[in-house]
Amino acid sequence: MSRTCPITGKGPQSGNNRSHSVRATRRVWNVNLQKYRVNINGQVVEVRMSARAFRTLNKTGKKAK
Repeated sequence: MSRTCPITGKGPQSGNNRSHSVRATRRVWNVNLQKYRVNINGQVVEVRMSARAFRTLNKTGKKAK
């Protein structure tokens, strides 16, 4: 299962950890995926989406439980 939000399409981002001595080591920031039960066309479906996408759906007034 990939770490990608099906609603927004956001995936993991990569970058560097920086130590006190400014050495760089690679690291990954993953998407905050959560399981939500969402009402889609009258059916309640469990979807793994990012917490940000869920907040946006609630803000725009879509039905989400």
